[in-house]
Amino acid sequence: MKKFIETIKNIFRIEDLRKRILYTLFIILIYRFGAHVVLPGINPGGLSAFTSAAQKGLLGMLDLFSGGAFSNASIFALGIMPYISASIVVQLMTLAVPYFQRLQKEGESGRKKINQITRYLTVIVLAIQAPAYIANLVNQFPSAIAPSMLEHHVLGFTAFGFCAFILLIAATLFIMWLGERITDNGIGNGISMIIMIGIIARFPYAIRAEFIARISEMNGGPIVFIIELVLMMVIIGLCILLVQGTRRVPVQYAKRVVGNKQYGGVRNYLPLKVNAAGVMPIIFAQAIMFIPLTFVNISTETTTGFWSSFIDYNRLGYNVVFFLMIIAFTYFYTAITINPQQIAEDLKKNNGFIPGTKPGKPTAELIDKIMSRITLPGSIFLGIVAVLPAIVRMFGVNQQFAQFFGGTSLLIMVGVVLDTLQQIESHLLMRHYDGLTKSGRIKGRMGGVYGG
Repeated sequence: MKKFIETIKNIFRIEDLRKRILYTLFIILIYRFGAHVVLPGINPGGLSAFTSAAQKGLLGMLDLFSGGAFSNASIFALGIMPYISASIVVQLMTLAVPYFQRLQKEGESGRKKINQITRYLTVIVLAIQAPAYIANLVNQFPSAIAPSMLEHHVLGFTAFGFCAFILLIAATLFIMWLGERITDNGIGNGISMIIMIGIIARFPYAIRAEFIARISEMNGGPIVFIIELVLMMVIIGLCILLVQGTRRVPVQYAKRVVGNKQYGGVRNYLPLKVNAAGVMPIIFAQAIMFIPLTFVNISTETTTGFWSSFIDYNRLGYNVVFFLMIIAFTYFYTAITINPQQIAEDLKKNNGFIPGTKPGKPTAELIDKIMSRITLPGSIFLGIVAVLPAIVRMFGVNQQFAQFFGGTSLLIMVGVVLDTLQQIESHLLMRHYDGLTKSGRIKGRMGGVYGG
């Protein structure tokens, strides 16, 4: 405890780190405030039916990612997921479209162009999702909207629809800007941080709902509730192992003499992460699974037809597709994150080689082979943890609490928290302070020399 208090003091002694942490907290405060600012014309007193409907099934997961903004009919209702959807499309195009492949090779200037294209595509996604959200509100829950906002029209649209459309688009772009500010001036990846904050904001409600359900419904009582919390801690531990797990490949550095000094001749290890993609496959797959919600009514609890299996995360069809998509995105994101050829070239430049393997192309092929082998079990485990909420629902766990029992939310929280701690640890070690752990090293999603 004494060491922990001393570490906190050290964190705030470093001026740059202190400013970054306080800046991040300020941005988070703005984001959480916006999640409670309702759209113009919304009557909060008549919003209970919409709030109840928006917290069920896959809509509840979307509400979780937005930190409750979706069910509050907030200006931040669509959250950051339209941007994630646009990012998926752009990253897929970098594999198939020569123009995007050229941009990717142009370094910082190419990255800026890709980011700009992603923003434009985000607006297009919003132009589809915002009207669907508004139409559901107007058609299914008109009592939640002030009559005057439905009676008056602007450019052929109701006053509510016109204002809500503009605000929903502007608010998501503003959230994107907040995320970029955290990335540039704060701690960690801003977009991931925004998603994590929304998830954490719903955690107390989930705990409360599960506790009340166990007590009031006489469904196991406090003993079962405590067992659930212990199992959650175990799953969190497994998630940490998944995020931090590495395969160490031995590397030998050749001896060389410069003047009277000898360099190299040492043996080291190349850490290749079992889950180099981190939580990004989960975020990407979840964003894709949200797409069917655009085509259904929020008030429909038992949608029939083709889409029915893909708007309820308790259904077998949803979980099978979700599981397979996570595996696919894990391989995809690992492929664009880890470049075996570049690793092989870096080793060769530093007179390093893997014992028993020739430098250059054979080394790149060996690294690629190892990555393919360790990515498979990592992606399968990632998929299993992601579908755990549907499994625990079969044992009577409350729907809100089940979302934190493994699944997307827990993996994102673990991954982002480890990333943030790693950022803080780096600042501490650079200033010759003790790290946050005895070993002085925290491996987040970006941990390791060639981690994702």
